[in-house]
Amino acid sequence: MRIVVIGATGHVGSYLIPRLVGAGHEVLAMSRGLRSPYRADPAWQQVVRITADREAEDAAGTFAGRIADLKADVVVDMVCFTPESARQLVEPLRRSGTMLLSCGSIWVHGPAAEVPVTEDAPRHPLGSYGIGKAAIETVLHDESRSRNLRSVVLHPGHISGPGWPVINPAGNLDPGIWQRLAAGERVTLPNFGLETVHHVHADDVAQAFTLALDPPPSAIGESFHIVSPRALTLRGFAEAAARWSGKEANLEFVPFEQFRQMTSAGHADVTYEHISRSPSMSIAKAAQLLGYVPRYTSLQAVAEAVRWLRDAGQLARTPGADSH
Repeated sequence: MRIVVIGATGHVGSYLIPRLVGAGHEVLAMSRGLRSPYRADPAWQQVVRITADREAEDAAGTFAGRIADLKADVVVDMVCFTPESARQLVEPLRRSGTMLLSCGSIWVHGPAAEVPVTEDAPRHPLGSYGIGKAAIETVLHDESRSRNLRSVVLHPGHISGPGWPVINPAGNLDPGIWQRLAAGERVTLPNFGLETVHHVHADDVAQAFTLALDPPPSAIGESFHIVSPRALTLRGFAEAAARWSGKEANLEFVPFEQFRQMTSAGHADVTYEHISRSPSMSIAKAAQLLGYVPRYTSLQAVAEAVRWLRDAGQLARTPGADSH
């Protein structure tokens, strides 16, 4: 297949491009600049690199036409953030036969009534990001159900892997949490630590995109959660992370508003964004229709990321910290 990947050098693209090249596809990798992917791989020598400023070209009304002119069998869109951008891309792809695979987010769901959350659960998205991703999904599904466009939407969880910070047991990106857990120092968590986070390794997301390249007819116009097999409670996550260094987690629990006062404003806001949703998603639909089988558990995905942070000198080494 001839495949265009928009946003090719991001977290998922760094794993997806080598998968596509390894499967024998012709790959055109589009990104805003020519920065290196998060993960080096000789496969990048076999792709065509294209630079594009999507935001500027959307504003000029030229981006979608550029994509259509590439005559791809499949377009993988990793970086669509508004329904207006989605509508522009859809317009020239209608009835072309091109498959559009779009990267959404589990944040199209807000707080859950039942867990694990299925794709057809009632939606109550929170914030501009989740609301925007839900609106994009609606645009694509409406087109597919009208038989104007073949599309599939994949909704990853908290994308994790080596090369970038990942969501920690406090539900934010504070690197000090990893340090304190590894040293057996006290870590404060909001409420009772029973809210949840749901990670997924970037390579498992890449796996799902490769599976969706040629989906069964029943998958067209559908959405799929792409996460690890199970979510983590903050408390259980912290306890496991401390054990990576041979420690018992020293945890205290305080009401969220007190937690906010004890934490920087930025980290507290990120924590709130995560615990107010507390995602715990089902992957049964992706398993059944796409054959999705994640390689990594949540803890395995995060452990690999934390090892990378230590090896890169972004976290201090602690005795026993390399045992996980």
